[in-house]
Amino acid sequence: MPIPEPIVQLQRQLEQFRGSHPPRTRLPDSLWQSAAELARQHGLYLVAHPLRLDYTQLKKRLGGVVVVAPKRSPVVTSKPAKKVAGPAFVELIASHPATMPECVVEFESTLGSKMRIQWKGSSTPDWAGLLRAWREAER
Repeated sequence: MPIPEPIVQLQRQLEQFRGSHPPRTRLPDSLWQSAAELARQHGLYLVAHPLRLDYTQLKKRLGGVVVVAPKRSPVVTSKPAKKVAGPAFVELIASHPATMPECVVEFESTLGSKMRIQWKGSSTPDWAGLLRAWREAER
């Protein structure tokens, strides 16, 4: 993946600073602020890695908030764009065993396919087996 031009420009500034100062010299706040602004736009790793900045220190400068703009690819491909969503997980723990006469669980993959499981009775299905079979069927 090519490095965006604003990051390359800041990389040049950092190389110039590092070349004119002794090792382990603190970076000026202006360079940190520039890096933080770029991290808000492009993501922490994409900025910290090529600039050789401490990922954790950069993240602290952002206050833990990173909003990455959606990526726009200048190359047109024949493949449809994949929907990228963060993983979601919810664990429900009952304080006492509950008996359910009927239950419905729905899953949706990042590719958009859906699976709905409906069962009656107290025994639960083999979740791992169902999800494994569903993932393999998607391929």
